[in-house]
Amino acid sequence: QVQLVESGGGLVQAGGSLRLSCAASGRTFSSYAMGWFRQAPGKEREGVACISSGHGDTYYADSVKGRFTISRDKAKNTVYLQMNRLKPEDTAVYYCAANFNPRELTDRRPIVDWWGQGTQVTVSS
Repeated sequence: QVQLVESGGGLVQAGGSLRLSCAASGRTFSSYAMGWFRQAPGKEREGVACISSGHGDTYYADSVKGRFTISRDKAKNTVYLQMNRLKPEDTAVYYCAANFNPRELTDRRPIVDWWGQGTQVTVSS
């Protein structure tokens, strides 16, 4: 059974940092693109960042470029999202995703094979 379990969310002041982790189990994910999406209250889910399976190419939404960094540890089947200089508008539930086309990161409805349950990130002003 495939599972994606996120951790690392919480409450932080604006300008602070958090690191999210997504531990994958049930199969080896090294051959899949993995990434992070988020959904704020009253808004649609949006792509944040992803990392490809091969060369580890990374893709980011314009709103987080220069502040967020995605990385993966294939040996641990884990993907991370380092979030720096957080803003109140980054407040959302963050979801880990696996196996999708990185070019669909910012599409309205990307086709994703697996989703995590989500972890809340709240940034206070």
